[in-house]
Amino acid sequence: MPFRIRSLHTFVLLGLLLCCQQAMGWGFFGHRRINYLAVFLLPPEMMALYKPYIEYLSEHAPDPDKRRYAVPQEAPRHYIDLDRYGRFPYSNLPRQWDSAVARFTEDTLQAHGIVPWWVQVMQQRLTQAFRQKNAARILQLSAEIGHYISDAHVPLHACSNHNGQHTNQHGIHGFWESRVPELFADSHYDFMIGKAVYLRQPGAFIWDRVLESAAAADSVLREEALLTQQFPADAKYAYEERQGKVQRQYSTAFAAAYQARLNGMVERRMRQSIFAVASFWYTAWVDAGQPTLRQLVQAELTFADQQAYDSLNQQWLKGKALGRICD
Repeated sequence: MPFRIRSLHTFVLLGLLLCCQQAMGWGFFGHRRINYLAVFLLPPEMMALYKPYIEYLSEHAPDPDKRRYAVPQEAPRHYIDLDRYGRFPYSNLPRQWDSAVARFTEDTLQAHGIVPWWVQVMQQRLTQAFRQKNAARILQLSAEIGHYISDAHVPLHACSNHNGQHTNQHGIHGFWESRVPELFADSHYDFMIGKAVYLRQPGAFIWDRVLESAAAADSVLREEALLTQQFPADAKYAYEERQGKVQRQYSTAFAAAYQARLNGMVERRMRQSIFAVASFWYTAWVDAGQPTLRQLVQAELTFADQQAYDSLNQQWLKGKALGRICD
């Protein structure tokens, strides 16, 4: 049974959100799909709660992106510009938050992004929600930590040239993480992944994923630049009808050629994201003592929960993003 929506205002707002989302394009596809598929990697004891709410977990996966329109501190939680800290493997940057603050100051860290540390904060909150057997909180935090974990797997979320703005490749961010998977994920990608595992060191795990992203950023940029030399502009871009509107976007042919040049990178990172999200959920549950979740299935949004969600969506609808935007 999904969360119950209690007000007519909410139904009206949801309708407006659909219209706004259509106008914005495809930005939420990957996050929704990753959270959705992560549910199937969980053990039966967790599926008892997560499966009935799988649509909630999917639909709320973009919430952290919406929060960028309401909370100035939100944007840095989605990325980290590792190249600001020297060269791979960036040994000059302490992995522990307190040590990093002592070396660089919190303002500097915030300016360059904090995603690996923020994932760990969210993990602690999720573990506590499991201990309290607070179903609404478990599901909200599960949906949102899935977003941050997935962002950590995107190469351009670990690179200061995050949207090709320094190399005349504006738009490559959304191309890699949105256009390519939207075109090929459901028809070409293999999502037979296995099962979630317990992460003995969640902090080290997410740092490894971020370092992998940073190492791949050069390939993401280089291969697009090389391919652009082979495609005339009228072949690189196409005007296609989308949600009833004709929009200029990267052509299907260019996207297919780019995916081939990357040798399956987008698929690999998406698969790794699904596995990581499920494993963080599973680890939080185990660390909380593996509480019984079946009895929590009748969870219901409180009035305060609904007010917070409505407020978030209203800020998003205003379209005034705060901080870095990579569309």
